[in-house]
Amino acid sequence: MRILNKYLIICTLFIIAGCEEVVDIDLEESTPKLVIEASLLKVKSIPDTPHYIILTKTAPFFEEEIPPATEAEVKVTDSDGQVYIFEEIDPGLYRNEVLEAEPGKSYHLQINYLNETYEATSTYTPVADLEYVEQNNEGGFNGDDIELRAFYTDPPEIGNYYLFRFLYDELSLQIYEDEFINGNRSFAVFTNEDLKEGDRVSFEIQGISRRYYEYLFILRSQAGSGGGPFQTQPTVVRGNIVNTTNPANFPLGFFRVSEVDRLHYTVE
Repeated sequence: MRILNKYLIICTLFIIAGCEEVVDIDLEESTPKLVIEASLLKVKSIPDTPHYIILTKTAPFFEEEIPPATEAEVKVTDSDGQVYIFEEIDPGLYRNEVLEAEPGKSYHLQINYLNETYEATSTYTPVADLEYVEQNNEGGFNGDDIELRAFYTDPPEIGNYYLFRFLYDELSLQIYEDEFINGNRSFAVFTNEDLKEGDRVSFEIQGISRRYYEYLFILRSQAGSGGGPFQTQPTVVRGNIVNTTNPANFPLGFFRVSEVDRLHYTVE
């Protein structure tokens, strides 16, 4: 029996040692897709807001760097027929400092890349002002965290959608709709267990369309669905940009034009 036990121990040690072997996984690579980050943001407190469009390509799972999409032709045309050219200032980063987004106007994006044309249209979406921040020192799950509420008054028109950005150490995003708060004062809540007196938090509210709200909602739902790193996503989330040359080779990303308001707060 002792000999059998020793044999089992030795076999177990060999099995454990064998588990340390590095396994190379050969994943099938798909054809890279164009990824378009085209958010034209008009900040209320900054009269001349420069606009940026970022073009990248999808990469294999184990690739650490995101490849930029360079040498593309990028332009935006407003509903009055004015054309704005975006110049490439860094690989994959395109900028225009002349375009002045205006309420009531629509904007058409056109990108020519590798002999294919990508297009989308978006209407300027205004946003309510950020009014003030209210601090509660008994917030959070345990009731001992600092909680900050950023207040705004929702316009009486039905169908307003918001993207909130909170900047403290890292960026935190929240999305809201006005189904239950239409025409009333409301707030977005931010809390972090590391917040302390003297810390500075930046708040940002963006007006977004219903379609972009739904796009972000699906992305958020998929990101929180769990599963392993090789789990197949339930569906590919398409934005509003289409490939007019080859529709089957659709891009990833979204084109929007949003008004933005910002507010900074120092924790007391």
